Amino acid sequence: MTSSTSRATSPMARAVGVTVLLTGLGSLLGFVRDLLLGRFFGADAGTDAFLVAWTIPETAAPLLIEGAMAFVLVPLFSRAMEAGEDLRALVSSTLPYLCLGLLVLTVLAVAGAPWLVGVLAPGIRRADLAVDCMRVASVTILTFGLAGYLSAALRAHQSFAPPAAIYVAYNLGIVTCVWALRDQGAYAAAVGVAAGGAGMVLAQVPAFVRRFGAPLRPARRVALPMSAFLPIAVFTLARQSQVFVERFVGSKLAEGSISHLNYAQKIAQVPMVLSLIVATVSFPQLARALAAGETERARRRLGDDLISASAIVLLATAVLLVCAPDVVAVLLQYGAFTEADTAATARIMRVYALGLLGQAVVGVVCRVYFCGARASWYPALAMGAGLAATVVLARPEWGVTGIAAANAAGITLTAALLLAGLRRQALALPLHAALGPFGDLLPAAAAATGAGWGTRTLLADLPPPIALASTGAAIAVTFYAVAALSGATAALIDTTKITHLIRMRGRS
Repeated sequence: MTSSTSRATSPMARAVGVTVLLTGLGSLLGFVRDLLLGRFFGADAGTDAFLVAWTIPETAAPLLIEGAMAFVLVPLFSRAMEAGEDLRALVSSTLPYLCLGLLVLTVLAVAGAPWLVGVLAPGIRRADLAVDCMRVASVTILTFGLAGYLSAALRAHQSFAPPAAIYVAYNLGIVTCVWALRDQGAYAAAVGVAAGGAGMVLAQVPAFVRRFGAPLRPARRVALPMSAFLPIAVFTLARQSQVFVERFVGSKLAEGSISHLNYAQKIAQVPMVLSLIVATVSFPQLARALAAGETERARRRLGDDLISASAIVLLATAVLLVCAPDVVAVLLQYGAFTEADTAATARIMRVYALGLLGQAVVGVVCRVYFCGARASWYPALAMGAGLAATVVLARPEWGVTGIAAANAAGITLTAALLLAGLRRQALALPLHAALGPFGDLLPAAAAATGAGWGTRTLLADLPPPIALASTGAAIAVTFYAVAALSGATAALIDTTKITHLIRMRGRS
């Protein structure tokens, strides 16, 4: 029994390890990217213009890589593998048509760049630069779509290293271009985004060809399941629209506001991305379990993913609440990025951190709704409610911290609705059972935050790097000690009790 379990979990552990390593490297290069942007260009009208253009790849990434494309294609390829279908024929019958559609969208984005800038940021100071940057960045619609297709196919085939390397290639392209073309100003970053998108595709092509072979001439066209794609796309776009709201409202505030929001968000979201690594690796397993009707195994998988994600983001929330100024100073306060920029970014980041748990929960739980042949519209409705809350609360008179608070409130509402909706899915998971993983982790996070404030106060005179390392260590030790004492480390969802509750409800 033990040996079979070990053999079953070993590939999963290796996949998670490789993904953690490559994702960590990608995040490190992302820090270098943001450091160079801050050092060379600071936070001014030029960086605001680039960030408005960056809305294109920021929207394309969740729609075509992490989100809709993966949620549609991973179950599609998984079901094909379970049925013993010819995967090479499936690729040949879908990929060419997908490329054609992506190319059309890319051309439309390039042509419509002036209109898009006017809609996204009507008060932007450097609209001309924003248009130029957007036209260059629009190529990511094609490259991100290709990268997402390759990633989904490889993950369904249990190949995780090449998909995990895409953000290494992406950020490496941006860093290289920003460094080499820095005399061109923020436009250099737009060129880097285009180069990085191409790198995402090239990083996966060799592994894809080895496993699937070169595409054949399609004997027939296999339409991607639009009935599954549309609700996922609407959900993804609604989630990304929180950024649209930020840019729209931020364009009406002081110069540099959009940049401060962006720097704060990019740093705060790193632990959220790391928290979803296990869920990303386990997604094919979850899809196969639900497709086979193995609800107990699917519940255990969801429980494990929620615990791992929650532990990471709650620990990170404690660190960011206490150490936000130190984090920003250590990462960004160089060159054109001033002490005032650090203070403004840190204030925003502390508020953003309050929404990290909601971000992670949404990222984990939404997968359950998208595993069937026909995806549920419920996540799109839940995200619509969260977006509506963000729109209502994000008011210019409340400044940039108000925008961040609106974002955190909106995503937290969406997370609560998605957890509540699990009882009506194939899992039939009651709300109190879905909330189980958070019961002991939240007190641990509260205790760690208190210990962090005390430690940071005692170390007030130390340089930021030393204070950050010492305070972070105190927060981590406290968090894991309290979690262990309260039993949170063993707080897996008890599927036996859940099954009993479901049966009792059915009898009643």
